[in-house]
Amino acid sequence: MTAPLIVRPRAEDVEGQPILRPLPSAKCRSVGPFVFFDHMLQTSYAAGKGMNIRQHPHIGLSTLTYLFEGQIQHKDSLGSDQVVNAGDVSWMTAGSAIAHVERTPQALLERGFVMHGLQVWLASPQSQEEGPGHYSHHPASSLPVSENLGVIIRMIAGSGFCLESPVPVLSSTLYAELHLQTATTLLIPTEHAERALYVLSGEALLDGEPVETHSLVILPSDEEMTLFADSDCHAVLFGGAPLDGPRRMNWNFVSSDPARIDEARRRWAAGDWPTVPGESERIELP
Repeated sequence: MTAPLIVRPRAEDVEGQPILRPLPSAKCRSVGPFVFFDHMLQTSYAAGKGMNIRQHPHIGLSTLTYLFEGQIQHKDSLGSDQVVNAGDVSWMTAGSAIAHVERTPQALLERGFVMHGLQVWLASPQSQEEGPGHYSHHPASSLPVSENLGVIIRMIAGSGFCLESPVPVLSSTLYAELHLQTATTLLIPTEHAERALYVLSGEALLDGEPVETHSLVILPSDEEMTLFADSDCHAVLFGGAPLDGPRRMNWNFVSSDPARIDEARRRWAAGDWPTVPGESERIELP
């Protein structure tokens, strides 16, 4: 048996929202198509306070936002304007160039709220890096769920455990939310080549070894593993097929071609980029 690789996240702040970011790291650059993983920590906002992530660009990736608490308003240069509720999936494929805004809806700002969720980036296959941008919203009720013997599995994106999400992923993907009641067990199969586990809360054992909350556990390939809940446990399992070649990441850009990153940086700096309707503020290059 191969021991799992443990990646401890770094703490950061995005426009006032505290996050933990275990991916990418020096130990692990990707898991399946996933090249970026942000855990937006549970945060209470007083009335008048909230998130406001101004216009910023992307290429070569898809963003997926999934909230446990709170709401986010998504706007993009395609003209999309969508309030994303807890349990919904907000899916945006950047293609060759897209910009978007993420902020707290006005109604929530007026009364205060709690924010808690995840945002991940999935690298596009090389054949689709330069494709058209796309946005889709998938309400919580559209996501498939299984419940058996105290274990609830919700398939956020991709497929696994005999479930398939309607989110239009571009390659073989696994992204599942797990809820395990105390003393329940889940066998993690080998149906995807690369897999990682992130425990959000609770105490769990993986093949008998304790799992550190808020650390990313990269599972050995081709090995079934057993997750046991020592207490009520909330986790996500994600991965998929390996990337079809290395990716370069720079700021908000992902590409298999370093020249495309340089071009995207030049275009954004020069203002030669699609804009979000009704928005003027933007985040400049770091």
